[in-house]
Amino acid sequence: MIEVELGELIAALGGELVGAPGSASAIKLARLGPLDSADAQTLSFLSNPRYQSQLASTQAACVIVAPAMRDAAAARGAAIVTPDPYLYFARCTQWWAQRARPLSAPRIHPSALIDASAQIGEGVDIGPLAVIEAHARIAAGARIGAHCVIGERAQVGEGSRLSPRVTIGFDCVIGQRCIIHSGAVIGADGFGFAPTEGRWEKIEQLGAVRIGNDVEIGANSCIDRGALDDTVLEDGVKLDNLVQIGHNVKVGAHTAMAGCAGVAGSATIGAHCTVGGGAIILGHLSLADHVHVSAATVVTRTIAKPGHYSGVFPFDDNASWEKNAATLRQLHALRERLRALEKKITP
Repeated sequence: MIEVELGELIAALGGELVGAPGSASAIKLARLGPLDSADAQTLSFLSNPRYQSQLASTQAACVIVAPAMRDAAAARGAAIVTPDPYLYFARCTQWWAQRARPLSAPRIHPSALIDASAQIGEGVDIGPLAVIEAHARIAAGARIGAHCVIGERAQVGEGSRLSPRVTIGFDCVIGQRCIIHSGAVIGADGFGFAPTEGRWEKIEQLGAVRIGNDVEIGANSCIDRGALDDTVLEDGVKLDNLVQIGHNVKVGAHTAMAGCAGVAGSATIGAHCTVGGGAIILGHLSLADHVHVSAATVVTRTIAKPGHYSGVFPFDDNASWEKNAATLRQLHALRERLRALEKKITP
């Protein structure tokens, strides 16, 4: 466990301190945590007004709040006032992790298998039993976890981090500062087969996968290589665990997908989209920029307009779907009323 002074954190991240009885250096922090379980050494945050009732009762040493909560937070005790408490808290977690989980000095473990033709940049860390195949390129500062496999001619960009047991297929490219979690497979064959005489003839997948900068890919997610052109994830894409991206899919910059989402082959998803957990996007469809798909929705047609879409019977813009769903819940009662009316008017 680490202990830091509140003043050190504010000096690094900014924000206005209010409500502190003494100097910020007198307040010691040992953890970050939620309001309801905070203790006298916890830094917490309040970003959703629904939890304002917890502010008065929390035992937190300091609470991060928006300007609208300044007076209420100061009356309770120390608070950091910032325009976006959730963003501030996110940066706190990064600052805290650098101290609580400092990276070890880079080294190449003697059990790693590295082809003589591979190019390894300065300060690269390669863990036990990792495999770096022929002509692969690992840029400066990258970290390759234990049991990872980097295929022939594959590239891992500067400062990217691969957790243990990540597989990067041949010819695939990972950009800079990416994070790929354990079990992810980048560049497996896409699901391509031609039917012939009652059996399936394999279509060789001749493309690769290209991933931009600052992308994060969750554990056990799979991104298939393209059949002809590459499968592409642009800068800043975020994928949760167990996400499936089919061959030749293109995902626009800063789009995020929650766990168990699936995108079938050759779909194109715009920038700044969100896809909820378990949602499915069928193949060869397009989603415009700023499309938001609710959890468990099945997208069966192209979406050309930004907006929020929901439903499986079928999906629709969110406002229309909510009205239809509310009506559906009353369907049994409406049926009984209709039957009663029919009895009254039937001779």
